[in-house]
Amino acid sequence: MYFALWSVLIVSLLPIVLSWVSGHYRNKQFGAVDNKNPRAQAGQLTGAGARAVAAQQNGWEALAMWAPAVLVAHIAGAGHETMNLVAAIFVAARVLHAVCYLANQDILRSLVWLLGLGASIAMYVIAA
Repeated sequence: MYFALWSVLIVSLLPIVLSWVSGHYRNKQFGAVDNKNPRAQAGQLTGAGARAVAAQQNGWEALAMWAPAVLVAHIAGAGHETMNLVAAIFVAARVLHAVCYLANQDILRSLVWLLGLGASIAMYVIAA
C-alpha cells in the first residue's frame, strides 16, 4: 500500500489526537474530564481548549472530502507518485492547521486550510 492510501488513516487519526488534546484542556480548566457529558463540557472550554475542539471538528470535515478524493484517484488509476506527493502536502497542511489552531494563528491557519483544500481538489483533478 502506498502513502496516499495510508494518508486516509493518518488524517482519520488527527481528530482523535485533537480530542485527547481537548481532554487535557478540559482536565486543566475544570479539574476533571466529564466522561458522562464530554461534549457539553467541551462546549464550555475557552482559549486553547476551545480551539482544540474546533480543530477536531474541522479535522472530521476535511476527512469527509479527503478520503473520497484518494479513493476516486486510486480507482481511476492515477499515478502513485503524484498521489503520494499530493497526499504528503495534504497531511502536512492538516498537521500544520491543527498546530496553528492551537497556537491561535488564524491567518496562517486559514492559508494552510486553503492548501489542504487545494490538495483535495488536486486529487480529483489527477483522477480525471
